[in-house]
Amino acid sequence: MTTTLKSKLHDDLNAAIRERDELRSATLRLTLAAITKEEVAGKEKRELSDDEVLKVITKEAKKRREAADAFAQGGRPAQAEREKAEGELLATYLPKQLSDDELTTIVAQAVEEARAGGAEGPRAMGAVMKIVNPKVAGQADGGRVAAIVKQQLQG
Repeated sequence: MTTTLKSKLHDDLNAAIRERDELRSATLRLTLAAITKEEVAGKEKRELSDDEVLKVITKEAKKRREAADAFAQGGRPAQAEREKAEGELLATYLPKQLSDDELTTIVAQAVEEARAGGAEGPRAMGAVMKIVNPKVAGQADGGRVAAIVKQQLQG
């Protein structure tokens, strides 16, 4: 039994090949390769769940964003554009990202919860992150979450 997200990626790859869409087919090939690599990592081969496939896609999209920034800073705008386009393509497979307002609200509630549980000062950061992460999984970049948590704990 294949996961629905993985089979969608395969279907989209086949469509991209038929349409001779080089960017889409190359990006999806690399992403499917990363998924396969994840499936054969560890002691035995296994199928990834949709959630695990999403994690791989998130990781791949993040790599593209970082590469785009690096190429842009390195004065290679063509490569930066390509990486950015690949990242945007992968983002279409991810859940909608939370807005700053939505994320701030979730973090504020988590800060209250953590403080109610007795977490104070710098140690509260870990407690708050433990509460927030499951709620925003796949919908917000970890760096964004951490920045808002820090800001609220200092505020």
